[in-house]
Amino acid sequence: MMCFPDSSKPWRAWLGAGMALLLSLPAFAAGVRVKDLVMVAGARENQLVGYGLVTGVANDGDKNPTYTLQTVANMLQRFGVQVPPSTLSSKNVAVVLVTADIPAFAKPGMRLDVLVSSMGDAKTIQGGVLLQTPLLGADGRVYAVAQGAISIGGFVGGTGGAGGASVQKNHPTVGQIIGGALVEKEIPATIVQNQCVELLLRQPDFTSSARLAAAINEKYPNSAVPLDATSVRVKLPAGAEKTPVDFLARLEALEVAPDVPARIVINERTGTIVANARVQISACAISHGNLTITIASSPEASQPGPLSSGTTVVLPRTETTVTENKSSLVALPEMPTIEKVAASLNALGVTPRDMMAIFQAMKQAGALQAELIIR
Repeated sequence: MMCFPDSSKPWRAWLGAGMALLLSLPAFAAGVRVKDLVMVAGARENQLVGYGLVTGVANDGDKNPTYTLQTVANMLQRFGVQVPPSTLSSKNVAVVLVTADIPAFAKPGMRLDVLVSSMGDAKTIQGGVLLQTPLLGADGRVYAVAQGAISIGGFVGGTGGAGGASVQKNHPTVGQIIGGALVEKEIPATIVQNQCVELLLRQPDFTSSARLAAAINEKYPNSAVPLDATSVRVKLPAGAEKTPVDFLARLEALEVAPDVPARIVINERTGTIVANARVQISACAISHGNLTITIASSPEASQPGPLSSGTTVVLPRTETTVTENKSSLVALPEMPTIEKVAASLNALGVTPRDMMAIFQAMKQAGALQAELIIR
């Protein structure tokens, strides 16, 4: 992997560190556990969502919207208190949406982490407590119930002081409750169908799918069939149909060398370039120059002559400077390895942001034999 972060440090130091790392990496990916490459079809997470109330937000709650007042009235009605919504105040209350992911095979009594986000116009939910909130699945059934004190990992303060100054850290209207939901109902999961299990690659690739099937067949002959770039169907051996856990555990322990496509990822916002070991560059010539335009504006006072009736006037003064760095055309030979790519780019003496433009131009010229992803 090659990284060129945009930093205040000299770019040569970054490239030197990147080269040292590259020389220590193997050309091909070493054996990776099947457990880290695939997931078992049917053993998936499910999303839950709920609508609830957060109390105790100290005058930073919703500004009396209709749905908040109605929600508070409905909650009080559950406890036998009949109050018209129009007579209520919601300054200490905020309506929120509660979300969570429930993993496969989660049993009743297990706890889930939940995310709480303000739905109204509350300033913050800092210090608030989420009241008991049912969490529903896509089928409309309740699978968990959430409740507890909210941690927002930030704060908002200082509002209302002199000049109206305020201080805010992170997002005070979004928080979480670690272990804040109790599972009430298990979601059925079926992983064995027709005496087979299906393994799904997290990174779809035809070569990796074929290698995965070959590794399984080497251990369990004629048991695995690659269906496509994502799926490999594995037939359970005799006696493992009722208790496939032990068989799946042995499968997950197998090692496979996945195929890695040539890819360069460019993040223009952070100035980061990441390239994997498969990147190759065909023979080409590169010339890259920088054009810098500097515009400086400074005020200049114009004073009237002695004994005149004029007044002093401040006039703008603008100076424009154009600087273009000279650059020659550099011929690069064919570079079949990432080590040679890094060394050649290092010799060009360009910054990481210049490399982004060079990679894009190489791709358009057909010299870059890799997928280019720009974020």
